[in-house]
Amino acid sequence: MGGYMGVAAKEDCVFDLYFGIDYHSHLGTRRGGMVVYDDEKGFDRSIHNIENAPFRTKFDKDMQSMKGRLGIGCISDYEPQPLMVRSHHGTYAITTVSKINNTDELVQEIFSNGNSHFLEMSGGEINPTELVATLINQKENLIDGINYALEKVDGSLSLLLMNPNGIYCARDKYGRTPIAIGKKEDAFCAAFESFSYKNLGYSNYKELGPGEIAVITDQNCVTLKQPGNEMKICTFLWVYYGYPASSYEGMSVEQMRYLCGAKMAKRDNVKPDVVAGVPDSGIAHAVGYANASGIPFSRPFIKYTPTWPRSFMPTIQSQRNLIAKMKLLAVEDLIRDKSLLLIDDSIVRGTQLRETTEYLFESGAKEVHIRPACPPLVYGCKYLNFSRSSSEMDLITRRVIERLENGNVTDEVLKEYTNPDSEKYEKMVDEICKELKFTSLRFNRLDDMLDSCGIDKCKLCTYCWNGEE
Repeated sequence: MGGYMGVAAKEDCVFDLYFGIDYHSHLGTRRGGMVVYDDEKGFDRSIHNIENAPFRTKFDKDMQSMKGRLGIGCISDYEPQPLMVRSHHGTYAITTVSKINNTDELVQEIFSNGNSHFLEMSGGEINPTELVATLINQKENLIDGINYALEKVDGSLSLLLMNPNGIYCARDKYGRTPIAIGKKEDAFCAAFESFSYKNLGYSNYKELGPGEIAVITDQNCVTLKQPGNEMKICTFLWVYYGYPASSYEGMSVEQMRYLCGAKMAKRDNVKPDVVAGVPDSGIAHAVGYANASGIPFSRPFIKYTPTWPRSFMPTIQSQRNLIAKMKLLAVEDLIRDKSLLLIDDSIVRGTQLRETTEYLFESGAKEVHIRPACPPLVYGCKYLNFSRSSSEMDLITRRVIERLENGNVTDEVLKEYTNPDSEKYEKMVDEICKELKFTSLRFNRLDDMLDSCGIDKCKLCTYCWNGEE
């Protein structure tokens, strides 16, 4: 994943840009970047690795020296960005949040049109943001180029592009990721997370619609391409990605999670001593469950955050599992001799939740009932970089289904496993429960989860749960 921030101000934008980008640190773990434009000095860019230190620490000196009336920046979980590009459109800076499934096809098409080369990153892959810039440069008009890039990418793409005229903001054609516009006196900003600009004095101005292209300056926000009618925003933004203070399409992340937990409670029949959430994203779901059920909320796990922020996460999965475990501290007095109902945002591989459950039993828990806040993940996401899984077989659901079906897994068979009223679904859940050694396991239902979002279901992407485009 990743997040972005852009600021267009009459005076210097760097303070707002620096703190606004930092407020997106929950969305990425690898790199951060800032580019500013000053009428006298021109463009000034800085990119740092943030794997072992937070954004503010790495960019503190840059913030002191940079100056400009326009600026964009990002937190990135993958490629170094923003990039500086010189083309027939002039010089511009660009940052993206994307998942491009047809990279090879696009690269070959660009080569056939006469483009000479791409720079390779250290892993041998092409920087997705560079690919997007090259697509934009295929057209004579900058707006036509941005729209061309949105249309050509299979997957998802939202971007900020800055030149001396302003900051061009383009939301994914199906709105899979958000762009919120904020306004204050003599400044406009654009951000992935709308809460990122609130403490900086901005108020909500608008959210871009699917495929909308707009340009912001210090004085206004002008739509250059009207939004489309079809939306498929990622539902996981509410369930997991989004920070509790976030809001998308008018629905608060925290409120959605409360509603989610309440709906789970109404369908449940166990009577634990306490309800708890796996920090951080499971907590609000657990609060909603506890409030609706009347079962006390408890915090048997505390996340150690003073020196272990979200950004401190290595990219190797085995190390990530270890670090995630080390960040959780158990309060054994709240665990011993208790029947616990534990809510996490989801189950992907199952490794961390199995280890958490084992530790709870070792600490004296009598029962551990697991309640994921979303349905079983059966399909790998095609539209966002949701996890670091290299194969759908990394999903515990797919491994269990493969075993239950003796390897004969078809699209029709998978559809049966996504139906919460089917026998195959029940068998899959039972097998996952046994494998991960839970006392009981019950997933949230897709219909309940979508109801909790409070927007039209047709506007929500549910591919990872039911395989529907």
